Amino acid sequence: MVNPFEIVDLTHEVRKLAISKISDINDINRETTFLALNALIEAARAGDAGRGFAVVANQVKHVSSRISEITTVLNKELAGSLSRLTDLGDTMIEKMQSQEGRRFADLALNMIDIIDRNLYERSCDIRWWATDSAVVECTSAGTNTTRQHAAQRMSVILDSYTVYLDLWIVDKSGRVLANGRPNTYPISGTDVSSLPCFRSALETTSGADFVTSDIEVSPWLKSARVATYATAIREHGAPDGRPLGVLMAFFDWSKQSAAVVKGVRLSPEEWKHTRCIIVDSTFRVIASSDDKGILEESCNLNAGGRSTGFYRTTGGETISFAATPGYENYKGLGWYGVVIHRPSHDR
Repeated sequence: MVNPFEIVDLTHEVRKLAISKISDINDINRETTFLALNALIEAARAGDAGRGFAVVANQVKHVSSRISEITTVLNKELAGSLSRLTDLGDTMIEKMQSQEGRRFADLALNMIDIIDRNLYERSCDIRWWATDSAVVECTSAGTNTTRQHAAQRMSVILDSYTVYLDLWIVDKSGRVLANGRPNTYPISGTDVSSLPCFRSALETTSGADFVTSDIEVSPWLKSARVATYATAIREHGAPDGRPLGVLMAFFDWSKQSAAVVKGVRLSPEEWKHTRCIIVDSTFRVIASSDDKGILEESCNLNAGGRSTGFYRTTGGETISFAATPGYENYKGLGWYGVVIHRPSHDR
C-alpha cells in the first residue's frame, strides 16, 4: 500500500538534493570563472606567446557563462516546481491529518457513548432490583431465612447479569446482610458504612434516585476495579417508602471497559500507533487499550472547553477526544473518550 507520508518525505528529500546540487554547481562554476579570468590576465602578460592560451581561457569563460545560465533556469524551474510540489504535499497531509483527527474524535465519542449507555442500564438495574421482594424482606425482617433467600435471589441475578462482580444488601447501620457471591466474596457481616456510595444512597429522597462513583479498587472484591451503583431499599418497595437499607451493585469495570477501548474500529496498522483510553473528570486514566497506567496515569488533555475535537502536540501526536454526552436521565460523570495517535514516520 502506498504511504502518502513517504511520498511527501521523498519530495522534500528530492527538493533538498536539487537545491544542494545546484548550489554545488554554482560554487564550482564560480571557481571556473575565476580561473578563466586569471588565465586571461596571464595570457595578456605573455603577449604573443599567450594568445593560444587566451583562446582557451575565453572558451572556458564562455562555457562557465552557459553553465551559469543553465543553473539559473534549473533553479528557477526545477527548484520552484519542487517547492510547489512539497507545498501541495504538505497541504495534502494537513488535510489528511484533519480528516484523521475528526475520524478519531468520532471514535472517541463512540467509545464514551457505549460506556454511558452501559452505565445507564446499570442505574436501571439497581433501582429495579431494590424493589425485589426478597431484597426488601431481607432488610425489613432481617432473619437468617430472609437473608439466605435474598442471597439466592441475587445469585440468580448475577448468573444472568455477568457484567457484575457482586450485589450487596446493606442495613441502615452499614452492615452487609447478604451478597450474591458469598463463596467468592465472604463479605456478610462487614461494616461498609464508610463507603461514600452507601451514605449517599441512604440519603436519596426517592426510589427513582441512585448514586454512583468514579472507578475505584475495592479491597472487599479482591482488589478488582469497579464502578459502584447504589440506591436505597425502601419499605414495601415503594418509591416513597421509608429507607430500610441500601442495595449496592459492583460493575466489573476492568473486563467491560477493556472490551470497549480494545474494540475501537482501527486497522491493524493504525493499532500499532494508536492508544484508546477513557479518562475521568480529573483526567485520570480509568481504561486503556494497552492496559497501562490505569488509575495511576494522568492524561494531559487540552480540551479547551470543547466537548469534542482534536489537536496535535509538538511531538506530532494527534489527540482526539469526546466528552460524555450522557444517556436518558444518566448525565454522565464528566468522563472523556480519548484516542491518541502517534506519527508512524519521521519527518
